[in-house]
Amino acid sequence: MLTKGVCLRFYKRKDIQDAILEHARNKEVSVMYGLGKFGKRPDILMYPRDVLEMVMKGATSFHSSEEIWENPLNLNSDLNRKDLDSLRQGWDLVLDIDCKFIDYSKISADLIIKFLRYCEVKDISIKFSGNKGFHIGVPFESFPNKLGNLNVKDLFPEAPRKIAAYIKENIKLELSRRILEFENGSFTQVKDKVELPQEDIIRYVLNEFGDRIARLDVDKFLEIDTVLIAPRHLYRMPYSLHEKSGLASFPIDPDTVLNFKKPMADPDKLIVPKIKFIDRENVTPESSRRLLVQAWDYEVKVTEDYKAEKETQYEEIEITCPITEDFFPPCIKRILQGLDDGKKRAIFILSNFLGKIGWSKKEIEDYLLKWNREKNKDPLRDNYIKSQMRFFKPGEKLPPNCDNEAYYKSMGICNPDALCGRLKNPVNYTLLRWRSHLKVREEQEKEDAKALKKEEREKAKEEKINKKIEEDKEAKSILSNS
Repeated sequence: MLTKGVCLRFYKRKDIQDAILEHARNKEVSVMYGLGKFGKRPDILMYPRDVLEMVMKGATSFHSSEEIWENPLNLNSDLNRKDLDSLRQGWDLVLDIDCKFIDYSKISADLIIKFLRYCEVKDISIKFSGNKGFHIGVPFESFPNKLGNLNVKDLFPEAPRKIAAYIKENIKLELSRRILEFENGSFTQVKDKVELPQEDIIRYVLNEFGDRIARLDVDKFLEIDTVLIAPRHLYRMPYSLHEKSGLASFPIDPDTVLNFKKPMADPDKLIVPKIKFIDRENVTPESSRRLLVQAWDYEVKVTEDYKAEKETQYEEIEITCPITEDFFPPCIKRILQGLDDGKKRAIFILSNFLGKIGWSKKEIEDYLLKWNREKNKDPLRDNYIKSQMRFFKPGEKLPPNCDNEAYYKSMGICNPDALCGRLKNPVNYTLLRWRSHLKVREEQEKEDAKALKKEEREKAKEEKINKKIEEDKEAKSILSNS
């Protein structure tokens, strides 16, 4: 537990006050007085001495909003979504990684940093949370201002929540492998450290030979926060002490997270590093665009039931040849008539749609080039389509979901029929109709086969009767001649 003496020694430092104040700029701030006792909201920090004055009144830690506000003091609990959007200038992406065993948190943080870099994000920072986990931050300035026709500043909490879920989905297999590797393949070691029954941390999958293979399931003991990302959600500020551990939350080098040790966060020994958590200086503009776009479009498998449903939906159908236009949904057929606006978004939709229904890369490219030249009044350059197809992999991802506001409705191509309302993605529409077609064809083939067998049985019966008649005639003939 923190004592007032420890808090005063730490927070009276000028370098600590300056660092807290810098991070609090345009953020809503709230102070914690011991365990679970928050001060008034909204609040702000304006001067370095504000920090010490609050500590002298019993403050133990400082917490700030993920959102950036024009004036945080204008916030109140009665504001609706529209009011909050008008006050919000932006939001920072803050991912909260938490596990009972900090070495697992370090592995998770390292993987997330690597994945963000894979997504071309440049401005990544990380800090120790003060207890068992880490916070990874990406400044709002690295995101684009617009996503289609949407203002990115207004996509809170949806955008950071989707990004968090997208990251979690993409690293989970490698995260399981890395943690098991850390424990030399021992599920028992993991079970003992996270204090959970073995059945909670193991799931089974079938390999190519049909054998059940044990896999580590990290969801029950390691959180990458996708739930608490909500309007006016607060997180522990850098250089804020933690009430339970007595340690300081402070920034660390993203490249050395695996080397972190808790004694580094001792408030009496902490040296303020040059690196910052969510550094707004020298931000690479729009380096997080790819991450945002891909996360916004991603079909996240949020539950095991939904996962099983998706696997059944896509694995039961073997597509041996490209599914034709007869089975396309209304929005895709509308695109194929030609567009005045949104042609680049249409290329993105069509390429991923066709790739999911059995079309090859060459077939897709030829189809898009022909559609663009013949149907669009002001066609895109061929080179644009060819450049988009250069690294395209058919079937790798779904087109945007039907409820994605940056696409179908804003493009004016959403004209749903009765089937559309039951589905989330244009691919589902085509696969459902294709499955129905296959079922009808299969039933017809069964009927044809039954009819053929019946015909063969009747023919065989008739042949048997005719043979018996001939045998009887032959027998009578023999008797009469004898």
